[in-house]
Amino acid sequence: MYRYRKIVQLCVFILIVLLAFDIDYNPFVKNDVGKLSHQVVHVTKTKDPLYQEIKQKKSKYSKEPQNATVDKIWKKTPGRNGVEVDVEESYKQMKKEGNFDESKLVYKQIPPKVQFRELPASPVYRGHPEKEMVAFLINVSWGEEHIPEILDTLNEHNVKATFFIEGEWAKKNADLVKMINEQGHLIGNHAYNHPDMARLSNQEIIQQITQTNTIIEAIIDKTPRWFAPPSGSFKNNVVKTAHNLKMETILWTVDTIDWKNPSVSVMMNRVMTDIHPGATILMHPTSSVVEGLSPLIKDIKKKGYKIGTIEQLLNEEREI
Repeated sequence: MYRYRKIVQLCVFILIVLLAFDIDYNPFVKNDVGKLSHQVVHVTKTKDPLYQEIKQKKSKYSKEPQNATVDKIWKKTPGRNGVEVDVEESYKQMKKEGNFDESKLVYKQIPPKVQFRELPASPVYRGHPEKEMVAFLINVSWGEEHIPEILDTLNEHNVKATFFIEGEWAKKNADLVKMINEQGHLIGNHAYNHPDMARLSNQEIIQQITQTNTIIEAIIDKTPRWFAPPSGSFKNNVVKTAHNLKMETILWTVDTIDWKNPSVSVMMNRVMTDIHPGATILMHPTSSVVEGLSPLIKDIKKKGYKIGTIEQLLNEEREI
C-alpha cells in the first residue's frame, strides 16, 4: 500500500512538472521573437505603396539650409534651417487613411553649417531676407507715460516687441521695466545715459554697456544679450566690445521717425512703403506710436508678416 502511494505521488509530480514546463523556452537561447516581429512589420511597411510614395516625393518638399553670413552691405545676417520630410512620422500620420496627404507631412529642421552665433563681431540690421517676419525695436530713454498704453496695444494683438532700455531711465522706472518683462517682451541695452557711443573711449564704452546690464539684471534677473547704440551711432570698437560681452549690436532698416510727431497716416505710410522680410522697425514711446500702433500691426499682418522679438527674428528656425 505504501509503495502504491509513492508511485501515485511520483506520477502526480511528473504531471505537474510537464504542465508547468514551457517547451518553447530555453534560458540559454536568446529569444528573438520580438525582434523578428519588428523586422516583419518594418518590411511590410516599406513595401506599402503609401510609404514608397512619401519616400519618392520627399525631395519635392526639401529645402537646403542656408549659412549665416557677414554681408558687405547688411553686415551680420542670420542663416536659415533647411527642412526635410520625416518619412517615418509622415507615414504614421497618413497610414490610417491610406492616402498621400500633403497637409499631414511631418518635417524635421536641418541647421546650417555656419550659424549666426558663430559669426565674428559685426552690427545687425535685419533678419534673413526671406523670413516673413519683422521686429519692433522700441528704444526707451523717455516717454514713460506712453509705456502702459503701448503694452496694452501689443497685448491686444498678441505681439511681442524688443524694448531697448537706457540704464539711467531703468533706475528711475524699475516698475515699468518689470511690467515690460512680465508681459513677455524682450529687454535690451540702450547704454546708460544716451551718449554718442562713437565718441567714447574703450573704457567708457565698456562702462556704458556693463553699468546698464547690471541695473537691468538687478530689476528682472536677466542679463541683456542685445545692444542698441543711442541714435544708431557707433564705431567698430563699440561692436567688438558688445561682442566680447556676448552681446549683439542691433540697428534698424525701417524708421518710423516718430520723434518728429508725424500723423498716424504719415507714420504708417513710411513703414508700409519700406517694410520687407526680416525688417527691423525702429520706434519710441511717443504719442504717434500710441495712436498708430494698432492700425500698423493690422496692416503688417495683412501683408502676411509675423511680428516677433529680435531674438525670434534672428534665429534660424524656419516656419513650416
